[in-house]
Amino acid sequence: MKITQLAAIACFALLTPLTGSARENDDIQWDKYSLIVNGKRVCPVMGEIHYSRIPADEWRNEIRKMKEGGVTLIANYVFWNHTEEQEGIFDWSGQRDLRRFLNICKEEQMPVVLRIGPFCHGEVRCGGIPDWVFAKGCKTRDTNETFMGYADALYRQIYSQVIGLQWKDGGPVIALQFDNEQRNGDYLMALKKLALSIGFDLPFYTRTGWPELTRPVPFGEMIPLYGDYADGFWDRSTEETAGNYYKAFNFKSFRSSTAIATEQLGEQKETTDKANQEYPYFTCELGGGMMTSYHRRIYTYPEDAYALAIVKLGSGSNLLGYYMYHGGTNPDGKLTYLNENQRTPGTNYNDLPVKTYDFQAPLGEFGQKNPHYYSLRKLHLFMHDYAEVLAPMEASFPCPQDIRKGDDSHLRWAYRSNGQSGFVFVNNYERLQDLSDKKGIQFDVCDTQFPRKPMTIPAGTSCIFPVNIDGIAYATAQIIAKRNGKIYMEQIKGIPTEIRVDGKTLRNVKPQGTERPVYRNIYLLDSESAEKLFLTDAAEESPAVNVGFSKVKEAGPDRNITIGVQRVAEAPTDADFEDAAVYTIDLSGLSRENRLLQINYRGDVARLYADGKLIADNFYNGRPFLYGLWRLPADCNRLELRILPLQENMPVYFPREANTDKPGEEVTHLSIIPL
Repeated sequence: MKITQLAAIACFALLTPLTGSARENDDIQWDKYSLIVNGKRVCPVMGEIHYSRIPADEWRNEIRKMKEGGVTLIANYVFWNHTEEQEGIFDWSGQRDLRRFLNICKEEQMPVVLRIGPFCHGEVRCGGIPDWVFAKGCKTRDTNETFMGYADALYRQIYSQVIGLQWKDGGPVIALQFDNEQRNGDYLMALKKLALSIGFDLPFYTRTGWPELTRPVPFGEMIPLYGDYADGFWDRSTEETAGNYYKAFNFKSFRSSTAIATEQLGEQKETTDKANQEYPYFTCELGGGMMTSYHRRIYTYPEDAYALAIVKLGSGSNLLGYYMYHGGTNPDGKLTYLNENQRTPGTNYNDLPVKTYDFQAPLGEFGQKNPHYYSLRKLHLFMHDYAEVLAPMEASFPCPQDIRKGDDSHLRWAYRSNGQSGFVFVNNYERLQDLSDKKGIQFDVCDTQFPRKPMTIPAGTSCIFPVNIDGIAYATAQIIAKRNGKIYMEQIKGIPTEIRVDGKTLRNVKPQGTERPVYRNIYLLDSESAEKLFLTDAAEESPAVNVGFSKVKEAGPDRNITIGVQRVAEAPTDADFEDAAVYTIDLSGLSRENRLLQINYRGDVARLYADGKLIADNFYNGRPFLYGLWRLPADCNRLELRILPLQENMPVYFPREANTDKPGEEVTHLSIIPL
């Protein structure tokens, strides 16, 4: 999709007042509700993208896609071992060039929150701490002199990339996060003190709001940011819907999650730090998707991410931060692969793919726009246009906050209001649970009962209804945006639209699109039109092209699937692929620009090679294996695909979409599809 003039204008509108021509004068403050920019409340949308996992010549286009999706802040890990894999040798070149990335963000008017470690995790080898640090014998993530000396050198290097690009200088860097998922507040404060002494000077600083701190951070030093996921690859179980991720689909006042990083942090309890309630409710890791680990092959759905976002907004969040919003590909290491795995000196909890970090995110590994890119965009438009109204509204929870998995006994809903007006948030969806239609539903909020007659909320519905907003007493439709005096609303599938306005009740209102109002300045859209509001698709889609392939070698004996040090199955090694089935793929004469190779197959693990070099891999979970063909060398016309077969009784969780009825492997279809 090319950004037309109309789309570019819409993107700019999404960003203000966080960016603009007078950026160097922007005053950033915060209170218990929200960020405040130049005296106006804002509800930003933060999307995680890792510059070092994307080729540098793709950065600008991908940032523009994020802007089109309604993202107004970028979050980015700076992985230590991506830059200093070898001691004393810092590499800021190519796709590791942080300064170039930040300059592009500045040019594209996209603020950045840098998560600078030293420990990041991010499913990187040793959580981002270089192997050589472990060889020093010092305790990592600690205030001891040796480790803090290495942290000092790292932070100084990062500062060399950031100097002149901080917010006060008119640059994009608006905040820092120190370390990640850290309990020790003394250590976090030592890192902040170090950063400030070097020259970092930013509007605010952050930390993850989990786990609960054993040593506190003084109030106001770091805003805690929270998260939730629909499922987790890190769970030790190989059963469907293991863990307590189901709690993420219920509105609740408890901000944190007890499901994140359970393999590292162990069991976590729902305890609320009262001091944290005085911070604004922000997230940094709302699951935009999920990775597949070798032992747990999560398959996520667009509804997972959308329902999570609705629940977080309804529970009081005023910054939605997605992890990940854009997938990526691990860069080549100089000494080792850079993926997390169980055979490393640190953060060895899971075996992740060597190359792919797609995360099933709204924007995939190669920038492909997945369905939830569009559905989430509706919420992002709303958050921007109604920020000043929404941000100070308190959340109320009329239904139970502590529910069982799959509980279908009531409609899950909450509302936010200032006493006179508000928004009703509804979620009748829970991942992999068959919730039923909820009949006889009426809401009573802000002295307003609606609709006129009880309605039915269909199974799977997640939506927002306005109450006393912009002259609308109530509507059983969702407000999407307000531009130039026009109010755009979405008809929720399966729910007749009823609008009470100017003392009139409009019933069974039908969508008329963006050209014709249904009443005065109110426009009603169907869901597809709402998802692409203000976007103009100027690109013509070309049809898929079949690709020829040949099987040149049958798979050898099954490998012995071992259980690793963290008591879960280990992924295959390079040597194991000597016994893989081998296919050759002929790309001669086929267009590659903005084209994806789509491999439909079944098997355990697949790897793709170009001229003998590993370029992509995939843990089978029922979805196709994709590769962006424009990344190939121009003279490469032949690829090799290696697939290890499925085995009987594998100690692996496969989702219901995967075809594991019988052992073996096969390629069912290869094609080239447009990006």
